Amino acid sequence: MKSTRQRDAPTSKRRTARKKAAGPVALVRSARTISATQAARTFSDLLNRIHYRGEAFVIERGGEPVCEMSPIQPPRFTGADVVSLLRSLPKPDREFWDDVEEALRQKVTIPRSLWER
Repeated sequence: MKSTRQRDAPTSKRRTARKKAAGPVALVRSARTISATQAARTFSDLLNRIHYRGEAFVIERGGEPVCEMSPIQPPRFTGADVVSLLRSLPKPDREFWDDVEEALRQKVTIPRSLWER
């Protein structure tokens, strides 16, 4: 029986074509299930397969799924989404601003250090 690396290794032409076609994130297929022991023994190989081939793995311990290893997905929110969210929040009321101003008035001023130039 061939090892996993030998059986699943793509030819260099196919690897190059896949990289050019879509990049590692777009290559994600259905996750393959492996044991925690197998993941620990072949960790470097798993990382390479995830990075270069876009594969995903579900790690099991005692037959129960524990976690999934897969390529990082692109961010789901943009800066514009954050700005939009902040704008949708209710405005602070006048009592809040009064409390902020009072806290600023009570702030202790630290004297400037004589050691600074």
